[in-house]
Amino acid sequence: MREMAPRSGPHPSRRFLLRAGAAAAALPFGFAASTGRAWAPGPGTPFDAGPLCRPAAAEGAPGPLKPIKLAWNATAICTAAAPLAKERGIFAQHGLDVEFVNFGGSTEALLEAIATGKADAGIGMALRWLKPLEQGFDVKITAGLHGGCLRLLGAKSAGVTDVASLKGKTIAISDQASPAKNFFGLLLAKAGIDPETGVVWRQYPADLLNLAVEKGEAQALADSDPRTWIWLKDPRFTEVATNLSGEFADRTCCVVAVRGSLIRNDRAVAAALTRAVLEGGHRVHADPEDAARIFSSYGGKGSEADLAAMLRSQHHSAQPVGTDLKRQLLLYGEELKQVNVFRRTTDTAKFAERVYADVLS
Repeated sequence: MREMAPRSGPHPSRRFLLRAGAAAAALPFGFAASTGRAWAPGPGTPFDAGPLCRPAAAEGAPGPLKPIKLAWNATAICTAAAPLAKERGIFAQHGLDVEFVNFGGSTEALLEAIATGKADAGIGMALRWLKPLEQGFDVKITAGLHGGCLRLLGAKSAGVTDVASLKGKTIAISDQASPAKNFFGLLLAKAGIDPETGVVWRQYPADLLNLAVEKGEAQALADSDPRTWIWLKDPRFTEVATNLSGEFADRTCCVVAVRGSLIRNDRAVAAALTRAVLEGGHRVHADPEDAARIFSSYGGKGSEADLAAMLRSQHHSAQPVGTDLKRQLLLYGEELKQVNVFRRTTDTAKFAERVYADVLS
């Protein structure tokens, strides 16, 4: 059993430090600097991330806050860590003055904005970002933020109750490169259904996916919260699967990514931003009602009670970094090859090494 740092004070014991150092030395070559655990705040105030994850901004001398532009999607409940970190002063505690850039356009445009300095970092869904990152944007993933937020809903009247029953059916989606299509395409392939020929993916405006099913034009829909959570309250729908189903229960869904040049030129700021967002995510996990109130004030759809329930259903305490995150990125890459999203020739181990940046150790 791994010895935990003592809870009686902000600093771990000498025995804990010695064992931590020995554990790091035992990792395979190339991984010693990156822990294979999920990030977690320690017992300090405002937080103590332990010897491998000390908040650089909090240790520096007081001074003016560093302006940072963070790209996010203000309609996506799974990014609630960002407004919570802003409104509860977490960014400021880490020496940052964060300005939000709301991106509702293409992922390529968002990543280009980060890569070219129009934004410094962003929060988004791994299955939306990995294909553009395969093409070489100078943007690095620094942490996983949480698991869950994609749902596949079936029409009870069409007998769609599990993945196997989707064969030959039409699935309504918001776009042909959506994270929902990519993820549930993976589930179909794992169930022995060809995601290209075994089902029909039909595109509709995001807010009208449920109507397409109600009209019988599709027998299922795949999208993200908050829409899917709200539609699931309709008794005509059943939840077929989520991106926490089966072997994906511990897989990260959304990630934090930072401009490559910022990491190279000011790693301390990249580290402070990553830690602040992760701390915000832990606060979402600890107090989803507060997170829901804040997200709602930013224009999030749904009642505060519904938003809080969505957040509780997601895994905001699961925040992989280091070797664990690289392993997950590699797995996603291999799976995306299987559904012809990634090139078959892509070396996914090298891809994971290239797109991940360790800023926390």
